[in-house]
Amino acid sequence: MNAKWFTRVGLCTLFATVSLAASAAPPKVAVTDLAYEERVSEYFRNVSASEKSSLRASGRESERESDYGYSRRSSGSLNAKSESNYSSSEGTYSYIDRGEMRKFTADIKGGILKTGRFQLIQGKPFTDAKNNERLYDIIGRIKRGMYPGADYVLFGAINSIEFRQEANPIKSTDTVSHTLSLELVGEFSLISTRNFTIKSSFSATGEGQDVKLLTSQGGRVVLNRGKVVSEVSRSLGADVARQLEEQLSGVYSDGEESGGNNNRPREESPREEVIIFR
Repeated sequence: MNAKWFTRVGLCTLFATVSLAASAAPPKVAVTDLAYEERVSEYFRNVSASEKSSLRASGRESERESDYGYSRRSSGSLNAKSESNYSSSEGTYSYIDRGEMRKFTADIKGGILKTGRFQLIQGKPFTDAKNNERLYDIIGRIKRGMYPGADYVLFGAINSIEFRQEANPIKSTDTVSHTLSLELVGEFSLISTRNFTIKSSFSATGEGQDVKLLTSQGGRVVLNRGKVVSEVSRSLGADVARQLEEQLSGVYSDGEESGGNNNRPREESPREEVIIFR
């Protein structure tokens, strides 16, 4: 066979393999810290007191002496003034507190990595405390270059986070079940950095609890708050990864994303183009 034939076949196979590897490259995703927004009410009491006083005194004295007699006159005045003010006010005022919770995202990233569908990119944290209204302007944050190199940004915001501590007697025993639980609900959106479209959107939940059984004479109970938070983080990460898997078709069906690469996860065998020179 002609040596050119082998060379052409090898080159065609190499190009097909490289093309397939490029098309199967997973998109790059940046995961934001979880945003939160809550109304905070605070009690205030203001007390103001002031005092002002003044004292003014004047005097006059005169003497007169002549061959016929002697006289002496004196006069004076005293003017005192005092003024005091006192005021107090109390009540409550409310304001909106916004920020990012720098917890729970490690397990979200870990769950996403386990899927094998994405590469993770480290983005820049939101630090503009003076303009915290921009926290939810994810498109503006993308345009400001906070996620360099990312094809997508997974933006998450906390909807609800609630601790509960309960003590429930167990029937027909002198034992009490003490429970500390935490439930976190968040909303997530996968946003394209190329055209700002939302490729995936869902709610995810994380739950955790610590339970201890003590008799009525058991003394003080100490529940493990760290264990509860750790369980919530793991379950939230697993739920986020699972729902991303379910909605991946919205990402991989768009070949023009990520600089024109076709990001379909399906596996294909490279094609060999055979040309025979006669």
